[in-house]
Amino acid sequence: MEKTILVVGGAGYIGSHQVKMLAKRGYEVVVYDNLSTGYRDLVTVDNFEKGDLADKDRLKEVFSRYDIDAVMHFAAFIQVGESVKNPAKYYKNNVVNVINLLDVMLEYDVKYFIFSSTAAVYGEPEEIPIKEGQAKKPISPYGKSKLMVEQILEDYDRAYNLRYTCFRYFNASGADESGRIGEKHDPETHLIPLVLQTALGERDEIYIFGTDYDTRDNTCIRDFIHVNDLADAHIRGLERLFEGDNSEVFNLGSGDGYSVREIIDKAKEITQVNFKVVEDDRREGDPAVLIADSSKATQMLAWEPKYNLEDIIRTAWNWHKSEKI
Repeated sequence: MEKTILVVGGAGYIGSHQVKMLAKRGYEVVVYDNLSTGYRDLVTVDNFEKGDLADKDRLKEVFSRYDIDAVMHFAAFIQVGESVKNPAKYYKNNVVNVINLLDVMLEYDVKYFIFSSTAAVYGEPEEIPIKEGQAKKPISPYGKSKLMVEQILEDYDRAYNLRYTCFRYFNASGADESGRIGEKHDPETHLIPLVLQTALGERDEIYIFGTDYDTRDNTCIRDFIHVNDLADAHIRGLERLFEGDNSEVFNLGSGDGYSVREIIDKAKEITQVNFKVVEDDRREGDPAVLIADSSKATQMLAWEPKYNLEDIIRTAWNWHKSEKI
C-alpha cells in the first residue's frame, strides 16, 4: 500500500519540486501551505490543504482526514537579512510553529520527519569543504532558528522515538526540466534568478559584490545544488527511516564551488544575452568560499548529484522564460 507524505510548505520553491518527485515515485502526497510565500499554481497534486502551522486545530483536521505516514518540512522563512531585522517573525515560524507540527504528529502517532535545514547553522566555517561535525555557530536568527529545530529533534527522538533526517544545504537552484515549476520568490534574493532576470531585461544590471577575494577569479565561490538533486536526497533519507534506520543529519551540496563570475559567464553563454554587470564592494559577512562535503550522504544514502552548473542554469532559464510569457 502506498505511503502518504504530508509536505508542509509544498507550494514553495523546494517544496513544490519535492511534491512532484514524490508523486512520480508513487507516493500519495498532501500539501499543507498558507501561501504566504508559496504559490498555488506550483502545486502539482490534487490534495492541497490551505493552513498555517500556528493553527493546531487546522493541522489536526488534516491529520484526521489523511492517514499520514511521514512529514516533510519546507515552511521556514529564509531571508537572512530580514531575520536580523525581525527575529521574532523567524523564531515564531521557524521554531514555535515546528513544535506545533511535531506535537500534532505525536498525537496522531506519525514518527517520521524530514527537515529542510541549512548550511547557515555553521556560521563562518572553520574549514572548507564543510563537514557535518564542524562547530555550529550560526550568525543570524535564521541560522539559529534552524539549529534550534535540529536540537529539538534530537530531544524528541530521545524522548518520543520520533525519527528524523535533517538536510543542511547551501544554494538550491535550477528548475524542474518540465518547465512546469521553478524558483519564484518575492522579493528575489538568490543569485541565479537575479542573473536570469537581468538577462530577461527585468533588471538593469547584476552586481558582483567583491572582486578582491583570494579565489581563482577573485569573486566569492559558492556551492550550488539543483533542486531535483535535493528532492532525490530527501526521498532517500525518508526511505532510510522507513527501513528502520536511526535519525541522521546530512550536508547536501555539489562538492564543487562556482564563483559569482562563473555563474554570470555561464548565464551569458546559455541565454545568449550580454547583460550589464556592475562590480561593487564586498558585503559584510560574505566568506570567500562556502562548499559542502556531502560524502556522508553519498555513502549512507547512495546519493550523487546528477545536475551540473550548465543544467542548473539551463533549467532555470527555461522556467524564467516561461514565466515571462
